[in-house]
Formats: sequence, C-alpha cells, structure tokens
Amino acid sequence: MLTKRIIPCLDIKDGRTVKGTNFVRLRDAGDPVELAMRYCEEGADELVFLDITATTEKRKTLARLVRDIATHINIPFTVGGGINTIDDVSILLENGADKISVNTSAVKNPGLIDELAMNFGSQCVVVAIDAKIISAEWTVVTHGGRTPTTLLTIDWAKEVAARGAGEILLTSMENDGTKNGFALDITRVVSKAVNVPVIASGGAGTMEHFTEVFTLADADAALAASIFHFKEIAIPDLKKYLAEQKIPVRL
Repeated sequence: MLTKRIIPCLDIKDGRTVKGTNFVRLRDAGDPVELAMRYCEEGADELVFLDITATTEKRKTLARLVRDIATHINIPFTVGGGINTIDDVSILLENGADKISVNTSAVKNPGLIDELAMNFGSQCVVVAIDAKIISAEWTVVTHGGRTPTTLLTIDWAKEVAARGAGEILLTSMENDGTKNGFALDITRVVSKAVNVPVIASGGAGTMEHFTEVFTLADADAALAASIFHFKEIAIPDLKKYLAEQKIPVRL
C-alpha cells in the first residue's frame, strides 16, 4: 500500500509566510526558508509553496525565493501562484521546483493543463481546486477564493485528471483555517471519481482529522499550514500517531 503523505503548505505574501481563515484575515507565520528547513528536518514528505497574491496582483511567483527554499531542502517541492505559460513553469523548475500548481489559469484556459502535461509530464502538474458550497453545491472558485465559477467541483476534478493533471490539490474554502476538520464529503467524492492522487487541504486541527481524511475520505495526502507553522502539532508526533492507527506513513 502506498504511504500517505503529510505536506506542510507555505502561503506566501510579500516574501513572508502567512496564514488566514477562509482565505482572509492573514497573519504572519514566519520566514519561508526557515520553515521549509524545519519541515524537511521534521520528516515532511513534500512541501507546497503558494504565492497567494500572484494571481490577483498579476505578477509572477517569486523565483528567487523558490530558489532559496529549494537549495535548503531535499523533499519534493511544489510551487504555485500566477503560472500562466510554459515559460513560467520553466523558470520555476530551473529555480528548483519539482512540481507546479495551477488553479485560476487552468479554469480560464483548460488547455493549459494539456500543454503543461505534454511539455513537462503529468507527474509535474498539480491542479489546485478551491471549492466552496454555493447554492448547496460544491462549486469551484478562483482568484484566491474571490471569484465563483459555474463549474461543479466534481466535474472539474474529472476534467483536469482527463487532461493530464498528475495530482489534485483540493481545498475546501468552508473549512480553511477553521481547524474543525477536513471536508470529508467532497474529498471522498473526488478521490473516488479520479484516478490521480488527491491532496486534501483546509481544516486540519487535530491528529484525528488526519486519520479521518485518510480512512473516511480516501485522500492520498493531507496538507496543513497553521498547525505546523505555530507548532500546535509536530510532524514526527503526527506520523507516529498515524502509524499507531495503522495508516501507512514514512517514518
């Protein structure tokens, strides 16, 4: 059985790590390079870096900061934010990213997913889906959660997998930063509907929440931010706990 992955997320704004609730009320969470090094030492399986204002401010992800982080870690490193073209991806990969994440740009231009998969391989392409309940349906939102679309989350997940995404990063805006647990319902539905790994994101607050998302929602990986940034849960402790629950993890 494949091991379940624990992935800290660095949300970056103006070169600093930040964390909010439901994508707003951001507070400073520290230096991204220092946090990345700490997570690498603690046994994180991967690291995700999201320049959360790159899309809304229409500027490119901070390639220099990506390079600074990449030189200090030896775990898979996914970078997202403001990626619109093959050139954008090439720059990030040249600066040390292993995978890239697209979100708003893929919704606006679904063919970008095919293009990136063809040029860099599906294993390099993560499609991030931000989901929110609108009119009782899990609906895709873009631009850091600011813009609702007409896409249903399950339909979009199936489409991105068919177009060549190697992985889906599914974030529930309803749960983000609440520490009340992951959105098990939509995570389960998406995990069962696609044949690519699904990373669950949004809502982690306790170790039990990780057990739930792995056992009840079939997630392949779980991503969290504030509980790791502010040392509420230590990754080694979390992995030990999960192993005790008979969940396969890399210790």
